[in-house]
Amino acid sequence: MKNLTKCRLAFVVAAAMGIAGCGSDGKDGEDGAPGEPGPGPTPPVVETSEVTNVEFISHMVEEGQVTLEFEITDEDGALIVGLENAGVYLAAKTDMGIQRSRDGSVGGSATAGGDNATEGATLTMLDDGRYEFIAPMAAVQADTEGLIRLQVGGGEIASSPYIIVNKPEMTHTTTTETCYSCHVDYATSDIRHSGYVALNTDGEVDFVGGCMVCHNNVARDVAEDGSSLDTGGYAKATMQKLGHINHQKFEKDFTPTNCYTCHAEPVINTSIAGNGCNDCHTSDSAAAAIVQANSDFDARAFHAQSALIGLEERQTIRAEHSTTLSAIYQNAAGDYCTDLSLYKGEEMLNIEALYADGTLSYASTYIHGYHNESIVGRESRSYSEIYNADGSKTMCHATLDLQTAQIMASSRLTFKGGNWIDDDSKYGVSFTSYSPVTELADLSQETEYDRRHAVTTDSCTTCHNNETNYHKNGSYVEGGLDCVACHNNGQDRSAKNSAPGFGPMVHSMHWGIGNELSGAKTDEDGNNVPNSADSLNADNCVSCHAEGISLAEIPNQYMLSKAYNGGVSGVMTSPVTANCYACHDSASALSHMEQNGGELNVPAGDDWYTHGTAESCATCHDTGKSFGIDKFHNFER
Repeated sequence: MKNLTKCRLAFVVAAAMGIAGCGSDGKDGEDGAPGEPGPGPTPPVVETSEVTNVEFISHMVEEGQVTLEFEITDEDGALIVGLENAGVYLAAKTDMGIQRSRDGSVGGSATAGGDNATEGATLTMLDDGRYEFIAPMAAVQADTEGLIRLQVGGGEIASSPYIIVNKPEMTHTTTTETCYSCHVDYATSDIRHSGYVALNTDGEVDFVGGCMVCHNNVARDVAEDGSSLDTGGYAKATMQKLGHINHQKFEKDFTPTNCYTCHAEPVINTSIAGNGCNDCHTSDSAAAAIVQANSDFDARAFHAQSALIGLEERQTIRAEHSTTLSAIYQNAAGDYCTDLSLYKGEEMLNIEALYADGTLSYASTYIHGYHNESIVGRESRSYSEIYNADGSKTMCHATLDLQTAQIMASSRLTFKGGNWIDDDSKYGVSFTSYSPVTELADLSQETEYDRRHAVTTDSCTTCHNNETNYHKNGSYVEGGLDCVACHNNGQDRSAKNSAPGFGPMVHSMHWGIGNELSGAKTDEDGNNVPNSADSLNADNCVSCHAEGISLAEIPNQYMLSKAYNGGVSGVMTSPVTANCYACHDSASALSHMEQNGGELNVPAGDDWYTHGTAESCATCHDTGKSFGIDKFHNFER
């Protein structure tokens, strides 16, 4: 908690604004002696504000009341006088967790000013801009610990943000950071209660603390007829219910029992009747299955070990294994071959033996055309295979279809896992490797495979957290880099007619037309409905692009785009247009793109990938420009 004196605050404001003082400059001292100091500069005061900043000073909890002291300034740092409105809420820490009842029997709230001022509440200005707020709360005692939220302002003095001025230790085990992995900058969204997002006394967002002032650990009591009572907690939905129940079907390939996704701190419960457990474990048999907890019990680890979800097994498989893929070479028959190897740590495993005992379901490879750090097509799909004595698997492709100047290969290898379901390989754990790039005219000329991949490693796994595959052995790890083997510039896939390539497809599947086409969710009649990403802030690109975006770095290279053309092959789209059109698909938006060199579904020739595009989007919309993408999309947390 900050404890800044009034003199110190006045000095800070005056120094920041370069204001000279108006008071006496002090008396002259005797020769050789210092003079007496004057009162210092006099800061300006205002009676209105467009922004109200609160510098919290102190609070005191006594029997029957809470007293708060704070100072307020406007958008220019000037002290605000004439404040008449303030409100404070206290959710008490009880044996059942955080609790505030509507009838005032636990915790409490009070307001000064307005039409519904609390009887006995007073708001007194102690000095320019500095106030004391005495808030009566009958249920509060001197030893009450509580979560305290303050807001001031109203009328010509702008309302301040909600501010958490006190929060007991271990009030919650989730964090703003874990929630904001998906709900980035919730306060700017159109999601319910976005205006209630609170700050702490340092001006940082305290998302969970702000929610818990109303969504306590204790639910509001309900009468036998189903009507709500004012006893118990404040809201019907507790904080743990919002987290546990409302996120049960949060997203495709999301496992709510992967508790580490949300709970950054250990979750300790000592009883099935405790907060959180009985939200999901509602039956007597479920309660009986819960091991009696102790002080060392962490519910996160317990759920990760559950045989039902197999999460720990999948995480172990991913942590312990890796694959490599050799550069393409020609065998004696002239076939184009590559060797796939599987490792557990540094030990090479036998792929053939793991197939035989049912551990593996898939181990395959493709050869791709490559140009300008992009995969531009599939050179070969069919191959012959050989299992080698060292445990590796060799796959040889007799012919190449495209004859691109550069070629490379990708591989997929999939573990079944203990709860394997043979459904398009989605329930396995897959590993993808990319070979070095070789010159078709001279296979001895090798360079490392590279591709611009502007998302972070955990961009996908924050939400898709169950360590499985999307489909056909494609993994969510490394920001979906595995998906690029099939979803790339030259693999002319329809992707349910959502969008082409990798970036445009991801944009569309989450926030564009593909959002309802993915089939991740259906209504009772079997019709597709928007997936969960639809309710998140689409402009908060930082969820995936945590390191920002540079439009100028996007390779000036077309991508095949039958996904934008109802499945008709032989057309291509310029890259920035393809990505932006995935969400901004109105006629006016497309017209703007085309007027600035963008192209949508123009004819593609045999060497389409060698031609540069004419789109000039980066000129105005690159990060940092006057109309930069960062002006309209958030790339900062």
